[in-house]
Amino acid sequence: MRLVVGYLATPSGADGLALGVQLARSLGAELDICMVLPPDRPVPSRAPTEPGYEDVLAGTGEAWLAQAAATVPDDVRAHTHLSFHESFAQGLLDEVARLGARAVVVGAAGDGLLGRHSIGTVSSELLHSAPVPLALAPRGFRHSAAPRVREVTCALGTRTGADVLLRTAVRACERMRTPLRLVSLVALDPHGLGREARKSHELALDSARAHARTLLDTARAELPDDYPVRSLVADGDTVESAVAKLEWHDGDLVMVGSSRLAQPHRLFLGSTAAKMLRVVPVPMIVVPKHEFENSE
Repeated sequence: MRLVVGYLATPSGADGLALGVQLARSLGAELDICMVLPPDRPVPSRAPTEPGYEDVLAGTGEAWLAQAAATVPDDVRAHTHLSFHESFAQGLLDEVARLGARAVVVGAAGDGLLGRHSIGTVSSELLHSAPVPLALAPRGFRHSAAPRVREVTCALGTRTGADVLLRTAVRACERMRTPLRLVSLVALDPHGLGREARKSHELALDSARAHARTLLDTARAELPDDYPVRSLVADGDTVESAVAKLEWHDGDLVMVGSSRLAQPHRLFLGSTAAKMLRVVPVPMIVVPKHEFENSE
């Protein structure tokens, strides 16, 4: 199994690399640190623009990659790759296809709050086009002290594609030997005060509880006996407030599915996942709605 990290010599790049290392160690995967530079454009250096400038650019990129690779612990096998493309996101996806990678990892944009996600241009493009799961590291993740994934939280709804997300989460947890927490989110109308509103709230919660039990039964059927898996319902006035009630620890990550609006084998961040992204303090992995072939 190979994981591609989209790397830049920035704090955001270091966040993505730290998540890539944690995932690679947990999954027993190899890490491909990929830098995509724009052709014929200057980089932060004093190199003159002249014939052979792309060689200077490549030399600078290779030096950055060497510095990044030097930070990867010895127990994780890492490779570096430098390529040129007008689009950083498309250049990464070209590397994913060339290397046969199973996922792509990037850091948050640099202007987000510490411990929170901030979607920049590259993340946004990947969230609309990646054919493999996309792992997003929150700002400051490079400071995480967790060497491996501690627990996977899987946020599941009832729409098409939820079964693919659940199977992906189960396979990942089994490979990582990591506990699985299944969450059914319920956003209740904060303005509903009447009898009918309260009745509607109870019906929504009952439905969510039944859904959580079904998810738990399905996951247990796929996992070995006594595997650490649990399910719960998180409710609140909004999706954000429901997610805020969940307990998070260093080493946790959350998996969500792609929107039903996504094209086959492509990502598209749905409204619920986008709301979660604003408040979860842990890495998020977005999974395409159509299952991809399982490979080592």
